[in-house]
Amino acid sequence: MNSNNRNVTVSIVTHNSDKIFSSLDALIETLGENQTIQIKIFDNASEAGYRKRLSSYLAYPFVSINFHDENKGFGFGHNVNLLNTSGYGIIFNPDIILSENQLEKMVEHLAEQSNCALLAPMILNEDGTTQYLMRDHLNVFDYILRFVPFKSVKKLFDKRLAKFECRDLPDDRDSYVRMISGSFMVVDLAKFNEIAGFDERYFMYFEDNDLCRKVEQAGYQVMYSPQFSVVHLYERGAVKSRKLFFVFLQSMGKYFHKWGWQFF
Repeated sequence: MNSNNRNVTVSIVTHNSDKIFSSLDALIETLGENQTIQIKIFDNASEAGYRKRLSSYLAYPFVSINFHDENKGFGFGHNVNLLNTSGYGIIFNPDIILSENQLEKMVEHLAEQSNCALLAPMILNEDGTTQYLMRDHLNVFDYILRFVPFKSVKKLFDKRLAKFECRDLPDDRDSYVRMISGSFMVVDLAKFNEIAGFDERYFMYFEDNDLCRKVEQAGYQVMYSPQFSVVHLYERGAVKSRKLFFVFLQSMGKYFHKWGWQFF
C-alpha cells in the first residue's frame, strides 16, 4: 500500500509555546499546501492573544485546532487528537523543526514492521549534533545525575551516562530500543488505541517512557531509525524552572510507583 493512501495525522499539543509558529511555518512549507496529511493542534488553555495568532493557521484546510479551556497536560491533548482515530499518528512537539518531508517515509517504514508500535528518528540540535533521548532502562540515580551542574561529576560518570543515553546506537541501521522521546514519535494508531494511548495521570514528563512500557507490555516493539532526522529546539525546561522541576519530580514518582522503583 502506498503511503499516500495512508491516513496520517500530525498531533501537536501546545500551551503558549512561542516556538510553535516557526515550527508550523516550517512544517507547512515542507509538506506543501496541497497534501493529505492532517495537522491537529490541541491548545491547552493558552492566552487569548496566543489563540488568536494560532487561529490564523485555520486558513489551511488540513489544519484543525481544539481550543481547550483547561490545561490538562501533554498526554491528554494527544489522546484527544489520536484516540479513536485510524492510520498513523505523529507526535510532534511545538518546538520541532522539519526541514525535509520524511513523514510519509517514516510512516511507510513503521508500517513495514508488523510488530512495531512506535518509531523515532534521529533527533538533532540546531547545530546538527545528536540529542541522546533513547533509553533502555530508567533509574533514579541516572536521571538525577543528568541535572547535576558540575562537569567534573558528569565526567566521573561519563561511561554510565553514555550507557543510560544509549550513545552507542549505530547511525547506519535500525535499532530496537525500549524507550523513545515524546518530542517526536511515529505511532501505529491501531496499537496506540489498543493500549489506550497515554496515561493521563502524567501532566508532563515521563508519559513517553510510560507509553513505551505499555507498548512493551502489550508485546510490541519500539524502533529507532536514524536514517530519518528532525531538529528539536530543546530547552530542558525542568533544568531552568523550579516549577517544571517540581512537575518533573512528581511525574518521576508516578512512573516508578507504577513500574517499580529502581534507584541504580
